[in-house]
This record gives sequence, C-alpha cells and structure tokens, in this order.
Amino acid sequence: MKVGVVVFPGSNCDQDIVDALSGPLEQQVERLWHKTPDLHGCELVVLPGGFSYGDYLRSGAIARFSPIMQEIGRHVQRGGSVLGICNGFQVLTEAHLVPGALLRNQERQFVCRNAWIQPVSRTAALTRDLDPTQAYCVPVAHGEGRFYADDATLAALADNDQILFRYCGTDGALDATDANFNGSSHGIAGVCNAERTVFGLMPHPERAADADLGNTDGLAMLRSLLRHVGAA
Repeated sequence: MKVGVVVFPGSNCDQDIVDALSGPLEQQVERLWHKTPDLHGCELVVLPGGFSYGDYLRSGAIARFSPIMQEIGRHVQRGGSVLGICNGFQVLTEAHLVPGALLRNQERQFVCRNAWIQPVSRTAALTRDLDPTQAYCVPVAHGEGRFYADDATLAALADNDQILFRYCGTDGALDATDANFNGSSHGIAGVCNAERTVFGLMPHPERAADADLGNTDGLAMLRSLLRHVGAA
C-alpha cells in the first residue's frame, strides 16, 4: 500500500510515523507537502502530530485551509482513507471530516505521558484486530486533547460504533482514577466518521511501534488499520 504523510509547517511527528510505516510495517511511504494539492496516488493519507502553523488561533484551524486539505476532502468523498494523529486529529475536526471538537485539557496544562486506552469499535479498521478487553499503552503529548461533542452527537457515535478508543486504567477499567486525565467527553480518545474511512485519535501509536522502545502496542493498531483499510 502507498501511504502519504502530510507535512505542515510545524509538524514534528512526521518522521516518527514515516519510520513506523516504512520500517516494521514495510509500506511505501511518500511525504506530501501541504502546499501541493496532489496525493500522488496514495491510498491512505496520514496527518501527523505536531504544532501545524504554531497552533496559532486554534490547533488545526489554519492547517484546515492548506491546499492539500481540499484534495484530502475529495479523497474522502471517493472513499479514500485518512488517519489523523494528535494535531492531525485536530485538523480533521476543524475540517469537519470527523465529528466533535478538541478543547484545552481540563487542567489547562500540556500533558506528555503514557496513557492507557481500550478499543471500543469492533468494525473500524483501526481497532478491528485489537482485543476489546485489553488496555493498550500509547504515549500522549497534547495541550488541546479534550474531546467534546454534544449529547446527540455522543449518542450517535455510540450507536454507530464510531468510538475508536476510550481512556482507561492499566487494568482496562474505564472509571479508574486519573484514567480520563484530559477530561474528554465519555473518556473518548479517538473517533471515526460514519463511513469508517477517516480516523482520528489523540494518542501516538507511532511512538509505540518499536521493540527497541519497549512498547509495540501502537504497532498492533497500525497493522489492523493497514489490513482492513478500504474494507469498511
């Protein structure tokens, strides 16, 4: 599969996801500069983490208007797949490619730590091969990661199996102390669109994709995505 990784001014996790995809996952990867509205035939497009445009105005709000985002919108309309990680998730919400919004963390502080998340959706490509009873350890690094949606949207996400992950304790308990550290609605750490072709999550699976780092939990997520993308 050919995977495109978009690079915005301020992206700083693009190399991490390139390494994960081209290394252990053995995918063909091409960097896509944000000013070039051409996906070069990529089947899956990744919006990486970082601070696009310095996160001025609002995280992801300026990147949403980059030329490549128009082509990504057309890619989605054609049934193409997109993964947004951290800042990439913020860009997806700003572009209305996934529901909800990402607000400042409840403690108004940047959080950089290992987080534990539990897969929820059994139909989305990113979670289909994961164990729903297992807690996966994946790093987070964000200041605006508090997922928010109104009650009607939250109910629709649950009914349509669009919730990808929820924050949990190390044992998988959703109500564990400090599990929902950023105050996300219903502890949501990631969602997808109704068509299950666009995926957004705040944790960084690419930072848990190498045995030399002592954690490959993120590799399982990326493998599941690559195995099932296009089969929604």
